[in-house]
Amino acid sequence: MATIALVYPLTHRALRRRWSRALLRILGIELEAEGGAIAPGCLLVANHISWVDIFAINALAPAAFVSKAEVRTWPLIGWLAANNDTLFLRRGSRGHARIVNAETAARLEAGGNVAIFPEGTTTDGTEVLHFHAALLQPAIACSRPVQPLALRYLSTDGGHNRAPAYDGEISLGQCVANIIATRHSIVRIRIAPPYPTADGVDRRILAQHARDWVLAASRLAPAAVVSAALPAPGVARAHGRQPCNHARSALDLFSK
Repeated sequence: MATIALVYPLTHRALRRRWSRALLRILGIELEAEGGAIAPGCLLVANHISWVDIFAINALAPAAFVSKAEVRTWPLIGWLAANNDTLFLRRGSRGHARIVNAETAARLEAGGNVAIFPEGTTTDGTEVLHFHAALLQPAIACSRPVQPLALRYLSTDGGHNRAPAYDGEISLGQCVANIIATRHSIVRIRIAPPYPTADGVDRRILAQHARDWVLAASRLAPAAVVSAALPAPGVARAHGRQPCNHARSALDLFSK
């Protein structure tokens, strides 16, 4: 793991994609992607199972990540996250939320992707928790699309694989040991079509739609929900986007 820290590329998107794919191979994790492509300039909304999630998403399309500030203090993973274009949010600080929202908006407006895990914590992959709708507000304020991703970790026989889960009382060392002991795992990412945001969209309804889609795409809800959870795909307002309301989104970040 020390070698990983020394060679991890700090900025270049193509290098980060290649390095993330190489890390998955080192860990014995095969990446599978289903659905359409990840569109540029989208807020990516995913369920959260493992510290590996960041690298699985980066292996598809490098993105900036919004994470709680505590992650920065985690051994090694915090260093990797800090050098992986991560925006650390100090929860409870409105002033810092304003800064993070402005950075998020700038990246989306420039055509970059920003990824969030709106559950706010990890699970073992057998459930999807409530999505905190306030975390979707920066995309709504800038009329940028939201694109849900459903992550699953599978064994070679297609069954649920708990080894990569970094939840509960499992330490980082135990999680890494579990992954290595499994030898071969699969991370499957299902990609939803981008969902356009426009004036008047209710972030709570949007968050619920996204969660319903992730549930169904993760095979944790009826398959019919996959097609019903999100409205028809599209892009943010065909008649043009309005300037981002950073102040509004910063304040809204702290209400559900």
